[in-house]
Amino acid sequence: MGINSTEVTYGFGQMGSMFNDGTAAMTPPTNKVFVAITMLTDCTFDSSGGLKADNDSAGAGLEYIGTEAAAHNLSVASETVSSGGGGLQVDVSNTFPKGVTIYGRWTEIDPAAGTCIAYIGD
Repeated sequence: MGINSTEVTYGFGQMGSMFNDGTAAMTPPTNKVFVAITMLTDCTFDSSGGLKADNDSAGAGLEYIGTEAAAHNLSVASETVSSGGGGLQVDVSNTFPKGVTIYGRWTEIDPAAGTCIAYIGD
């Protein structure tokens, strides 16, 4: 017998979604995060708060791409069991093309240009 994914977790966007075709910042409900973003047109994200990773804090090993800091950016050959090396920070010059979906955990999404749908999860 199969298990309905909504009975297991709310980590795949079952908590709803938000549409944005402007440059206003979006934030998820309290204690939730955005778990995926689908680009409906080519999108760029603001350099400050554009993609704010869930674990974006001083000294934290970032796991998700963002505009506030680089994820998995240890020196190559200095990788650990939880952090990779060579990751770069996303900036406003990076364009995510129409049709692409990115996955992660973000507490804020602030488009600089483009149209997207952001999916909410735990």
